[in-house]
Amino acid sequence: MSHRENVTRMNKSWSSYQTGSFFDELIAPSGQPRRAAQQLVKLLQGLPDEEMVTRRDAAELAIKEMGVSFTIYSEEGNIDRAWPFDIIPRVIPAREWNKVTRGLIQRSRALNCFIDDIYNAQNIIADGIIPADTVLESGNFKPQCKGMSPRYGAWAHICGSDLVRDKGGKFYVLEDNLRVPSGVSYMLENREITKRVLPELFENYSILPVDDYPSQLHSTLASLSPRNQKRPCIVVLTPGIYNSAYFEHAFLAQGMGAELVEGSDLFVDDDDVVYMRTVDGPLRVDVVYRRIDDDFLDPETFRKDSTLGVPGIMRAWKAGNVAIANAPGAGVADDKVIYAFVPEMIRYYLKEKPLLASVKTYLCMHDKDRKYVLDNLDKLVVKPANESGGYGLMVGPHATAKKRAEFAKLIEANPRNYIAQPTLALSTTPTYIDDLVEPRHIDLRPFILQGKDSWVSQGGLTRVALVKGSLVVNSSQGGGSKDTWIVEGNK
Repeated sequence: MSHRENVTRMNKSWSSYQTGSFFDELIAPSGQPRRAAQQLVKLLQGLPDEEMVTRRDAAELAIKEMGVSFTIYSEEGNIDRAWPFDIIPRVIPAREWNKVTRGLIQRSRALNCFIDDIYNAQNIIADGIIPADTVLESGNFKPQCKGMSPRYGAWAHICGSDLVRDKGGKFYVLEDNLRVPSGVSYMLENREITKRVLPELFENYSILPVDDYPSQLHSTLASLSPRNQKRPCIVVLTPGIYNSAYFEHAFLAQGMGAELVEGSDLFVDDDDVVYMRTVDGPLRVDVVYRRIDDDFLDPETFRKDSTLGVPGIMRAWKAGNVAIANAPGAGVADDKVIYAFVPEMIRYYLKEKPLLASVKTYLCMHDKDRKYVLDNLDKLVVKPANESGGYGLMVGPHATAKKRAEFAKLIEANPRNYIAQPTLALSTTPTYIDDLVEPRHIDLRPFILQGKDSWVSQGGLTRVALVKGSLVVNSSQGGGSKDTWIVEGNK
């Protein structure tokens, strides 16, 4: 087959691309590339089939060489898989992203105000903005943290908020991840892989960098240090090699020049100071970036059977001798029920209008909402309040009658544990699947850092539902990802 024939086939793949009723990130309803994507689409259209295959294979080889993997937990055991990656980038104009950035910083400030308030004065409850039992009976509310107020009033130092776009292209916050948000290493690796396999794309665009994240994270963590030191001792606390995000733990520790430690590598002395065991003797630790859930963090305070955490680390934290990011108890705001109240938090604490919209949310603990949800299960997405990774949810329009009946029983048995939202028409983007370019649904997880200052990544982790028509983008549920470009304009 000639070069011309191959190019023609790729052109046909693009020319027959249908956006349908969805907002597509690269292609306008007219079928023409959006302005910010014109150079990208032009170059990809000009690549013959065998060249696209070669680039895709090169990406897969790079992923294996770099050791980029993730773990899926299943009944058959833990399965390590190569990171699923699509070579066609997503493009967002910088002028749009600037608005999103302001909204994310606003949201992060309000959430941190809320957490600090809940563990202290509880004014938002006293003023009737949020019902007391909604917060205090949440499994993420940790009474052991009452009376604490970390430095700068920041509890959720690292937040990964999931964003989606509707049919009109408007951004919505789908949920906030404030406990141990993951995925940032894949955002960085996606950029590195794209540079390797499509280097000529970077000649035509002014693409804002993402590789400064480790240094920004280091600066944020260093600002939390209880000691005024030029080089505070920062460690990344991991559950170990069998954790699904272990690759990321090691990646970030290396990127920051911090030590990667497990619970047994640390100890707390009689003066409530945290030390790391080294070959040269104990070394005092100033900041712990923990990737362990609250319940396993300290067997003296939480689960006594935990072997992952550090006995006494809560004592050291309360004594002000060590900073922990994210702070214990920050998960009280990482709850899909609490999510419904974030717009009110912004108005209450900041006296501002929300800059980013939240998705309409029905709280099954309210009789009226619960009735509506049970009557409309075929139209809604139902989610448990505290699950993550796409586990435990039901997408009503795609669910069987049997599955909807099961969820009706679950909701009636434990209304507080379930929320429902409309089935969103998630935006799509061109994706290279089975040697063809087809639309696939996506979301976006940017990362917000909060310490002495606030900072938002220039883009984030775009996750792709690789299965045609699917709305579930989580890698644990068969999703993949792609590089995300924030572009200031064509060169």
